[in-house]
Amino acid sequence: MKTALNIDITYDQVLSLVKSMPVKQKLKLSKELEKEGIKTRLTSLLSAFKTDELSPEDIDKEVELVRQKIYDSKKH
Repeated sequence: MKTALNIDITYDQVLSLVKSMPVKQKLKLSKELEKEGIKTRLTSLLSAFKTDELSPEDIDKEVELVRQKIYDSKKH
């Protein structure tokens, strides 16, 4: 049986705990925080480019038009 423990802890308390950790654990924590930051930034980036205005068919048509223009320009 697991029991959850909820405590209020301030930023300064967390910082104090981190400063008291061995270097190896600090590095491990740093890497985990970096991963979390990357996930957050990637999610934000993907959300910024998400659109319902373009369908896969629209994209395919545009790709084919560009390919045709490139092909035509190489023939001349």
